[in-house]
Amino acid sequence: MADESAVAVVTEYKGPVEIRKVPIPALEAGSTLMKVEAATLCGTDAHRWSGHLTSLGQNSDMPFVHPFDTPFVPGHETCGSVAAANGEIRDIEGKLLREGDRVLSAYSHCGHCYYCEVARQPTLCHQVIGYGYWAPERLLGGCAEYQLVPSGASLIRVPDHVPSPIAASAACALRTVVHSFDQLGPLLPHESVLILGCGPLGLYALAMAVDKGLSNVLLIGAPAARLGIASEWGATKTLDLSTCADVQDRVDWVRSQTGSRGADVVINCASSQALSEAMRMVRPGGRISQIGTSGGAPISIPTHLLFRNITVTMPVMAEARHFYQAIQFVASRAERFDFSKIISGRFPLEGTGEALRRMANLEEVKPLITPHGVH
Repeated sequence: MADESAVAVVTEYKGPVEIRKVPIPALEAGSTLMKVEAATLCGTDAHRWSGHLTSLGQNSDMPFVHPFDTPFVPGHETCGSVAAANGEIRDIEGKLLREGDRVLSAYSHCGHCYYCEVARQPTLCHQVIGYGYWAPERLLGGCAEYQLVPSGASLIRVPDHVPSPIAASAACALRTVVHSFDQLGPLLPHESVLILGCGPLGLYALAMAVDKGLSNVLLIGAPAARLGIASEWGATKTLDLSTCADVQDRVDWVRSQTGSRGADVVINCASSQALSEAMRMVRPGGRISQIGTSGGAPISIPTHLLFRNITVTMPVMAEARHFYQAIQFVASRAERFDFSKIISGRFPLEGTGEALRRMANLEEVKPLITPHGVH
């Protein structure tokens, strides 16, 4: 087992990262040491680096036990191989895992609180141990040579034919979309789905909607290159956000594509502030999934929009089964969707700060960090 791990540390918001060597502690019973094969960055990583989410960790109603302060090691989309373990470890299917097996790790929950046992909503457990916002000595961030997987976290085996970068992206962007579709319930062939945003969340939502055989899958986003991917993947129509700045024009476009009613389902993968726009674009009695999260001003919703019988769901992270479904989706749909187009720049561990800066400036779709060398 390795004695130490190089980690990329954010010491100040919007600042460069610092590479530190952190000793690897003795593994607790049931825990695993994972060698990071690929860590892809998420929009949330960029928001954390920018300091947009500092207030969330202070809210007692949030399922976090650690504030979003500095220093921290970013990265919560990680594919790694088993390097060491304390005791026998098995994957989510109950199959024995051995050194060298590639895995994703779902988050650890307490398993005995109201949310875990009664509500059956473990993502709301206040003792959840997520990745990518802890102090360096915890080794709980993916932008590192090695990451610890706590006891109680579920491990999902990565099929041999799924590249590590694609598997990593499934560990947040796609598993959150899977959770979103789970909350939305059945989507019927005649229904129209509108997706706001064409970052990784939006593109994965598009792929899942197209895969369900829906008759009308619309997407609004930018830039043009990402819209091109959406069209390749089967979007019925797309609208370039950069050429349609007026909200009413966008609402009119959606209604023109949906029999003047509005979309049956809107999946907001853009910003939190776009929720009120989504409520204008969904039909009366329709459904909205609010996924996109960002900092900024509080959300304002005009009162008249509250009288449209709209159902709004807001997925928080994902359960282990959603991680499993996500990896099965990329494993079984690779011939239909070129998932490699979601991965943009590749960076060594030392380039984590530049990757975060570029993602915050919308210059990257999903940067890839390869701590053991770019390949």
